[in-house]
Amino acid sequence: MIFSQGWSRRDVVSFRCRLQLLMLIVCFGLFTSIVHGADPVAFDRDAKPYLKKYCFSCHDDKKMEGELNLAVYKEPQRVLESLPKWETIIQRVKAKEMPPEGSPQPSEEEFQRFLSWYGTLPRPENECRNLATDATQNFYQGYVMSRRLTRAEYANSVRDLFNYDFQILSRIPADGAGGEGFDTNGSSLFTSAILAEKYLDVATDVASQLLPESLREQPAAIQQRESSQSIDPLETARRKLLAHWPGAALTPREAARLNLEPFVKRAYRRPIHKEDLEPLLALFDQAYQRGDPFPQAMRLPLMAILISPHFLFLAEPEPSQEGVHALPPYPLASRLSYFLWSSLPDDELLQLAESGQLLQDDVLKAQVRRMLADPRVRGLGENFGMQWLGLSQFGETTRPDAKLFPEFDSDLLQAMRQESIETLTAVFRQNRSLRELLVADYVFVNDRLAEHYGLPKPGSNAMVQVSLTDDQKYRGGIVTQGAVMVHTSYPFRTSPVLRGRWVLEEVLGSKVPPPPPGVPPLPEHDPNAPPLSLRERLEKHRQDPACSACHNRMDPLGFGLENFDVLGRFRTAEAGLAIDASGKLPSGENFSGPAEMKQILLKRKGEFLRNLTKKMLGYALGRGLNKFDQCVIKETLEALKSHDDKSEVLVEQIVLSYPFRHRYTKK
Repeated sequence: MIFSQGWSRRDVVSFRCRLQLLMLIVCFGLFTSIVHGADPVAFDRDAKPYLKKYCFSCHDDKKMEGELNLAVYKEPQRVLESLPKWETIIQRVKAKEMPPEGSPQPSEEEFQRFLSWYGTLPRPENECRNLATDATQNFYQGYVMSRRLTRAEYANSVRDLFNYDFQILSRIPADGAGGEGFDTNGSSLFTSAILAEKYLDVATDVASQLLPESLREQPAAIQQRESSQSIDPLETARRKLLAHWPGAALTPREAARLNLEPFVKRAYRRPIHKEDLEPLLALFDQAYQRGDPFPQAMRLPLMAILISPHFLFLAEPEPSQEGVHALPPYPLASRLSYFLWSSLPDDELLQLAESGQLLQDDVLKAQVRRMLADPRVRGLGENFGMQWLGLSQFGETTRPDAKLFPEFDSDLLQAMRQESIETLTAVFRQNRSLRELLVADYVFVNDRLAEHYGLPKPGSNAMVQVSLTDDQKYRGGIVTQGAVMVHTSYPFRTSPVLRGRWVLEEVLGSKVPPPPPGVPPLPEHDPNAPPLSLRERLEKHRQDPACSACHNRMDPLGFGLENFDVLGRFRTAEAGLAIDASGKLPSGENFSGPAEMKQILLKRKGEFLRNLTKKMLGYALGRGLNKFDQCVIKETLEALKSHDDKSEVLVEQIVLSYPFRHRYTKK
């Protein structure tokens, strides 16, 4: 038929080639659209009208409130390039905090269509099994893969190395925070000359306690003569360190080597070689030859171990070739133990690393469960939990005014701190639902704290789990704990603003920008006017348009906690005025009192779990997160949803994730 139109065979071949090329271009365009999620029809139908109608009035190129310009997103590909920012935007929309109260509000159909559009955007699959590198991320600055132990990790490692707590934590300077806000961030763990001196002082003291001048015989011989007496933990550590003694069968150097070998292996967290031991034995020789008795000659090598870079640093060996590499068993064992215990691996973990079995998924899972059930998981509750809640320096920076609140003494401070640590530890150690961090029917108290809260005393100076009656359940969960209430108050009064901001940022992960310049402080009460409650004064403050946008989000949550005074005691009135603990959120939800407010937080558990996952992942990796880590967060949230939000699932997902088990090497 074509030939009948006067087409030559050459014309037909040319036409077919062009047609195939055209089809290829069309197919490639469709493929690209699918891969990148660039569905312009859905974007133009469900997203653009929503943004233009409800967002551009505050967030376009002319009026960029919060430094956010949504007008630049003219096609879906631009959205995919800014997914972390859009995650925050969508969280605010889901919580119905945006558009703000007083602005035109979308219909339920518009709201759902906008969220549905965003939910259909694909995430590139290759990002789930990749790391940030020079090749995969623009302006990649690299991450510190080998880092110094934090001061808590160092103190715990010394404790577990000898099974004795030398109480050295307070003698080591505090570390800075970075990444997701934790001191495990490698980029912030500097080592200075002053810090090196502190470690040397600590090592000297530990060696002196273990090997005092008065020690002249083998501890085992002393025990045989005094077998009827109980042996304290320090003496047990001493016996273990001096298990071998020079004599007819052993030279002093041979005895020193046999004593040091097991400690060096535990301290360095890997197999040891001749070159590891020789410098230590040379120090022993030096001390012994100058006349030091055998126990005291062991001091120098012991001090050298405790200040060695092999002990002080989590050093991950550099692979010979550039690229992304799976962690070998020993570095993986250390990552795992310092994540869950803030301390060195135990014998079982090192044995599994030695055999290579630790690299198996089922073995790694079993170790996670074993380690979570171990008392040492308190390191996770204390070092991760307290930093996540912003309480790591509780009582050190600001405290309630001593004249107004003389009852706030060191015993009460420590009890409040221990309550938070024990709550966080119990949730992970007993594989409880993470929802119990928001709403729980129990608290951890001792006699001092129970009396302070107005609860029955458990009859113990130690922290004990106590069940709450129905009319006491406002107290359960982290949000209403005494440490949080003190931390989010001024020294002389409560602060609904600080408390509301704490709930938004630390619990829900929603950032609150600093106040714009020139915003006046909360006005003091006019003595000639009728008395006003703190809430009424804040209501007047919120009438300022420059203040209302953020305060409408923060203040209602803070008002829900006003039943607690500066010290976290429950109250119904202040200065003769009744406490109004009701609130209305930008979403339109109303509540009255802390118990109802926490039920609303429970409805927003998706935001809470996302923030908790993000924080714990940053803590475990020791760095800031990037787009390649978003898959871990997404997969973890899906796993939590199908496993009743059990804490064990959160930890397992992080430990088994690609970024936890791999590292990038740059040459």
